[in-house]
Amino acid sequence: MDGTTLYSIGELSRRTGLPVRTIRFYSDSGVVAPTDRSPAGYRLYDLDALLRLELVRTLRELGIDLATVQRVLRRELTVAEVAAAHADAVDVQIRMLRLRRSVLRVVAASGSSPEETKLMHRLTQLSGEERRRLIDDFLDGTFGTTGADPAVVAMMRAATPDLPDDPSTEQVAAWVELAEMVGDEDFRARMRRTAGHHAGRGSLDIEIRAGSEVMAFTRQKLAAAGESGIDPLSEEAAPLVDDIVRRFAEVFLRAPDAKFREWLARQFAEAHDPRVDRYWRLVWVVNGWEVVPSLIPVYAWLVEALLGDRGHAA
Repeated sequence: MDGTTLYSIGELSRRTGLPVRTIRFYSDSGVVAPTDRSPAGYRLYDLDALLRLELVRTLRELGIDLATVQRVLRRELTVAEVAAAHADAVDVQIRMLRLRRSVLRVVAASGSSPEETKLMHRLTQLSGEERRRLIDDFLDGTFGTTGADPAVVAMMRAATPDLPDDPSTEQVAAWVELAEMVGDEDFRARMRRTAGHHAGRGSLDIEIRAGSEVMAFTRQKLAAAGESGIDPLSEEAAPLVDDIVRRFAEVFLRAPDAKFREWLARQFAEAHDPRVDRYWRLVWVVNGWEVVPSLIPVYAWLVEALLGDRGHAA
């Protein structure tokens, strides 16, 4: 063979680390054909065959299918082209694995039922385009025929939830909850009623009429009560609620009685729907935005306190 070193199949196995049966398979399939045969009929391979076999092993270990490997060996594709395409495919696989990991963590943390787990998996498997279509359908169905303020609709679309390629466990849980929420007709009706305030973060009429001093006091006291875990229906809350009612009654020249309390509760409840607030918080989480402190929880505390004690005489 003009001084060319030839290797037996056993020697190739030792040099490449591949089992003899694998080399024999590659040889039979034409991936790495033998260079010659010994007088006894055993396959012999030269240095080029050894190098080709090492390339085949490397590409296969990187997960590249055998058909593509053969195209590389036939010089129909370069290793660089194959590597780039395969890297993109691996990126997709990594994103899917991370998404599955997040779903599994949500399931483990929440103790989801089999049905909830299947729904969660289905919703997270939607493509980016499918997720956008889901939200577009929600926005079109909510505002498409209501003559809604175009500025409000534009703000709603600007805040479209968009699950990232590598979401956290919290983002996955938020996206699943959002996806279920936007298909609920009752929620759509709630959103139609309150979207202007939530999207624009406008002030309620009661906030404007009461004045900055009363509102600043109310917000500070309600926030402190909420942070302290005070039950709005407890005796501990009663003096605070009485004081707030009295301050508002003075501004509106009303008696701080049960009727005024009901009126005051309606004013604060008008544009503050807990489910709509939940929607915005979920959007912030899914998009990875900083959650903006909201006045809705403190107002909800006050509304509950006012409506829960309608017979109270101030």
